[in-house]
Amino acid sequence: MTPPPLVGRDQELARLLGVLERARAGEARAVLLAGDAGVGKTRVLDEVTARAAREGMTVLTGHCVDLGDVGLPYLPFTEVLGGLAGDPRFAPVLERHPVVDRMLGGGAEAARDSRLQLFEGVAGLLAELAATAPLLLVLEDLHWADQSSRDLLRFLLSRGVLHRQAGGPAVLASYRADDLHRRHPLRPLLAELVRLPAVERLELRPLADAEVTRLVRSLEERPLPEATVRRIVERAEGNAFYAEELLAATDTEAGGVPSGLADVLLIRVEQLSDTAQQVLRTAAVAGRRVEHELLREAVGLPEVSLESALREALGRQLLVPGRDDTYSFRHALAREAVYADLLPGERARLHGAFARLLAEGHRRDGTAAERAHHYRESHDPARALTASLEAADHARRVGAPAEELRHLEAVLDLWPTVDPSARPTGEGGDRVSLTLRASSAAAHAGAAHRAVALTRAALAGVDQEADSELAARVRYTLAGNLITVDNLTAAYAHSSEALALIPAEPATTTWVWAAATHVLAARQVGERDTALRVAREALAVAERLGVTDARADLLISLSILEGGGRSSPEGRARLRQARDLARSSGNAPVELRALYSLAVGVYEAGGLEECLPLLTEGLDRACRAGLLSSVYPLEMRYLRLLVLYTLGRWDECLRVSTADADVLPAAGLYTSAPAWYVSLARGELADDQGPGALPEGPFDWMRTLVAGIVRTDAAALAGDPETAVERMRATVEALTDDTGERPDVTVRLAALALSAVADRAAALRVGGDEDGARAWAEVAAELVGAARDSAARGTDRTPQGPEGRAWLARAEAEWLRATTGPDPEAWRRAVAAFDYGDRYELARCRFRLAEALLTAERRAEAAVEAAAVRETAVLLGTSPLLERVDALIRRGRLADRSPGAERTSPLTAREQDVLGLLARGRSNRQIGEELFISGKTASVHVSNILAKLGAASRGEAVAIAYREGLITAEPTASG
Repeated sequence: MTPPPLVGRDQELARLLGVLERARAGEARAVLLAGDAGVGKTRVLDEVTARAAREGMTVLTGHCVDLGDVGLPYLPFTEVLGGLAGDPRFAPVLERHPVVDRMLGGGAEAARDSRLQLFEGVAGLLAELAATAPLLLVLEDLHWADQSSRDLLRFLLSRGVLHRQAGGPAVLASYRADDLHRRHPLRPLLAELVRLPAVERLELRPLADAEVTRLVRSLEERPLPEATVRRIVERAEGNAFYAEELLAATDTEAGGVPSGLADVLLIRVEQLSDTAQQVLRTAAVAGRRVEHELLREAVGLPEVSLESALREALGRQLLVPGRDDTYSFRHALAREAVYADLLPGERARLHGAFARLLAEGHRRDGTAAERAHHYRESHDPARALTASLEAADHARRVGAPAEELRHLEAVLDLWPTVDPSARPTGEGGDRVSLTLRASSAAAHAGAAHRAVALTRAALAGVDQEADSELAARVRYTLAGNLITVDNLTAAYAHSSEALALIPAEPATTTWVWAAATHVLAARQVGERDTALRVAREALAVAERLGVTDARADLLISLSILEGGGRSSPEGRARLRQARDLARSSGNAPVELRALYSLAVGVYEAGGLEECLPLLTEGLDRACRAGLLSSVYPLEMRYLRLLVLYTLGRWDECLRVSTADADVLPAAGLYTSAPAWYVSLARGELADDQGPGALPEGPFDWMRTLVAGIVRTDAAALAGDPETAVERMRATVEALTDDTGERPDVTVRLAALALSAVADRAAALRVGGDEDGARAWAEVAAELVGAARDSAARGTDRTPQGPEGRAWLARAEAEWLRATTGPDPEAWRRAVAAFDYGDRYELARCRFRLAEALLTAERRAEAAVEAAAVRETAVLLGTSPLLERVDALIRRGRLADRSPGAERTSPLTAREQDVLGLLARGRSNRQIGEELFISGKTASVHVSNILAKLGAASRGEAVAIAYREGLITAEPTASG
């Protein structure tokens, strides 16, 4: 059976391997390896012993076994000695230590010798073995060791093998930290041993969440849903064994603890007294943490009995003390196992007790959410519904939309089970309004598709004849949510219905918001005239009614629809006005839309540095409002990283991305894409990063966009034009809207794919395949046509800004390179276009410019460009670009030879370059293309080489060059 992969233990493994290295050098050391059950001690030791064996060390392993009060003396050492006795290689050594040999005959024989003789004999044996070959002694599960084994270990580490002149073995001994209650006999020995200079303690702490995620995904060949992995990671709490057991039960367990794991967890509980078990069961109903006073009231025991039971549970490390007189289960799965073991009636009774105590104020910080939970589990739906609604109200006040959504969904689940007379009354107290509110919470929590589903449920329950205004609200809310998930045609249909349900006069706030949403939907489906007309009409009504936040929202839309768009000075001024109006009204979502639109407008105008403070302002506002997972803050996170990437502040981009990843919802992982661009440019993008890390799910526009950019550029960098073009086309097709209009990113994708296409076309021309070169030139023409169309008419039907124009300039230059060859002036235009602030793309274009200048034999200019590219590549840490420009500098002889360099070859530096290509079988034309010289000049160099080496042919010249050491054979890849 293949062992599970070793994940997240690099530092611990390095320390242990260091101990082995010192043992091989003759310095004996010991490590006491501590960790909770299942955390991975055995797996780490297996890895260490396997490496030790591969490096020629003798590995001896002994295991302690839980035999209760009748433990066999010296059990782990007799296992070690038994292994030695069964190997004829060690027979001579065992013969020289007969006392040890008698230990194998049983405790009675061993007892005839004094303990000192026995201990000295074991120490002498191990020392002699270590003197013959490096030795590793492994003792597992010391928490089960018998007294005799503990005494022998004390002797070996304090007076025996670690203190002999000739060196000794490395000793690794493991034990379960969570088994060491206060009176455990191993505790005093450990305290004594760690004070010895040659002994160190190493604790295996729980794995980080990211490491457990890696472990789970590596153990399962099939792709797992993100929610499943996240649930396993949350419950395992860093314990590798628990994670493996939970994973194994994913197909069979709908919830709870897998039966096999529950048995393991309950063994320690069953060792407690009946009273202590009663206390644990009551604490399990309270949750992961419980206050002493609340536990006392719920369990109903006298204080003395309670304290005795708690001391027992604490001693067994099932509970751990916390602040403010609280107790917590050491591991959440232990609580789950105890809870699952309760009888149904017992569970309901205890939940009812806690609900009553919290309602009576037995805990000052008792929350409505806790009361709702206990009422629900005690089968009191009416009180549970009331408490859940109270909990939702509290979550909304403190800006916690995910929690608000959870409580509202609980309310909706309980609604049909509660008598109408016991349900809440008043405004917003009907099921449709509550469902609509839940959809809003879902949208604010970043659960866009859940928001759509809830709004559809509200639509199914609304009676538009009885309440046309509520019906309109449901429809325009649904339209807004559908825009978020890119279902634009349906969004426009629902916003049209919403606007038709209520008259424009007399004017109402509901009509204004319906109109504002219709403007958004109309613009998205290309109905710009409709959007502009409705926006102007609705803005006038909003001003007349004094609906400040709707007025702000309409101003945002008009800044995009009118004049030069949001990137123009007029558009940005209008957006600042909208931001201020939204802020004064207290409508955080509209304020965030204004800040995001303003930041994008500044970015599109080329104001990269000016963009960052606006994004910081927007994210700070989102944080205060509890809306960091909603759509505009997620877009702000992406834009912030994109700006840092563009400015060349790559290390900062990576740091911010790492910090963001800790708080992002799964649907927001796309915002890390600029960090993936950095890793790709540096040649460091791992398989589990970038698009590979994005969760599966319904179509998401931004996720598709960033994945397309990364995958297209990766294929281009790998020199794979077929894949690059395929990925570019697939991404554009997926992102093209219902009107058939291509996305703005088309120009960037086309330029990236064109890079690989031009490389292939140029290589085919050099090789004489004109037909192949023409075929790729036709592909290049198609791609540059798409780039031109996209850059000339963006999604708002206005020409793209500096970024789009820069990508178009690069696409044009790549197209020329694919069709007629490198054009220095086209690349100069691309360089000038990217000078708005994109450091990496500027460097990539300057590299192509240097190539074009070399081809035109303008070496001095090429040297300047290449030097600038090299400086940027070093600054950004992009080794692939650095390697390419260094190769260009060498091939083009763009740098002076280093001072003091001696030349023993009769050939000039340029002839040496030509000779190297001759050895690779290149023709004169190919040599000229690679060295940026004409074919005629290459022919002259070849003739000079033949003359200087006295060769009659090209092949003979290469043979002479190998014999004389003028060139060396290139290494070949081994199988």
